[in-house]
Amino acid sequence: MEMDYGIISCIPITVLMVGVLLTKRITEMMVVASLLGAILIHKGDFFSGYIEMIYGTLSNSSYHFVLFILMGFGGMIKLFQESGALLGFRHTLSKHVKGEKTPMLVAWLMSAIMFVDDYLCALAVSFSMREITDENHIPREHLAFQVNVLSSCICILIPFSSWVAFTSGLLQDQGFGFSDYMAGLPFMFYPILMAVLCILLDIGVIPKVGAMKNSYERLRTGGPLLPDEKGSASIVNLEMENEVKESSALNIIIPVAVMVAVVLIYDNDLVHGIFACIAVQCLMYVLGKIMSLSDFVDHFYEGAKSMCSMAILVCFSFTLSAANQTMGFFDFLIGGISQNIAPELIPALTFVTVGLAVFATAGYWVIQVITIPVFIPLAVAVGLPVPIAIAAVMSGVGFGGNFCFYSDTVFMTAAGTGISNVRQIKVSAPYILTVTAITLVMYVVLGYVVM
Repeated sequence: MEMDYGIISCIPITVLMVGVLLTKRITEMMVVASLLGAILIHKGDFFSGYIEMIYGTLSNSSYHFVLFILMGFGGMIKLFQESGALLGFRHTLSKHVKGEKTPMLVAWLMSAIMFVDDYLCALAVSFSMREITDENHIPREHLAFQVNVLSSCICILIPFSSWVAFTSGLLQDQGFGFSDYMAGLPFMFYPILMAVLCILLDIGVIPKVGAMKNSYERLRTGGPLLPDEKGSASIVNLEMENEVKESSALNIIIPVAVMVAVVLIYDNDLVHGIFACIAVQCLMYVLGKIMSLSDFVDHFYEGAKSMCSMAILVCFSFTLSAANQTMGFFDFLIGGISQNIAPELIPALTFVTVGLAVFATAGYWVIQVITIPVFIPLAVAVGLPVPIAIAAVMSGVGFGGNFCFYSDTVFMTAAGTGISNVRQIKVSAPYILTVTAITLVMYVVLGYVVM
């Protein structure tokens, strides 16, 4: 049941953000923030109330989906490692992918190929490319930045992804649909600019600045592969610890190709694809005598187990998001920003509001459910073309998801690259905020042009 707590609803997310900045400890602060939400909602009965909130998360179908993805990908990646498939793929690719520019451009292309889902994109690209970027002295931070931002931006821009399918369904409830989404693509400034920025950064047109520049300097001076600083350690370790015998690159290419095909066949459902991929791995590795069936099961369990810390953290993230929704945080944010605004500024307002809401909650699916019924009718009422309103919503979703240090995609990228979520945002901030500022100006100009 949603209530109206007004400005009090901002307390948990404020504590989380300030606490993470001060302590660099995301898991502990996530627990504190979600517990604080329980105290505000349930007051004296917060102890039982907090347990009920966690039960609610554990019974949430969206969390079930994330859990399947984490466990499935953890097991799948471990099998790719232990079968020698990752070594074979890396060896094949490294023959042609060398230097400081080419590996990142190939990673960009792989992100486009893995367009069907942001989780698939984040994990598949990072695990496939990280050893190659390591060999070419490209810091993991650069790979993490690109994987994180492109995983959502590509899903927004290619109109056959799980994101577009979900958004189109919400638009149908407002009397619009896929064709309106397509019409809005040229106005989705944030994901377009971010995709272009990644290419320009890869080829050196845009300079490395801030923590990104420092990470390159760390490698050039013989420093460690992964940063050694407070709060920079990943909570997931899927590094290859043991020497394995290299096998054919087809042992990774075929299962991943099957996964993508099954995802497309089953209406962009990544869980179907993961199950299909694991089944193909079993057939290829066991029948090909790469490993025994018992070894296959043991390796899968080991990989799935490595994702437990991530699954627990995401659980508290969902619990905090549910608390925010119960306290009416979303409505407070939207209502507080959208009152008494000039019609010409509605595209910019939409972009900022949706972006801040996603940033504050990590709930880009939930925020779309809440904001599309607000901003689409508002656009119709003032005569703003609906495709522009759709574009502004999706740009806001892209920005908020990229910049939120506890979003699902940031966690997935952390698992794939070994770069913590806090370190990712520190490296990404100059680029994300620059693109955000340019996007905001473009929406202000666009609003005055069309209205």
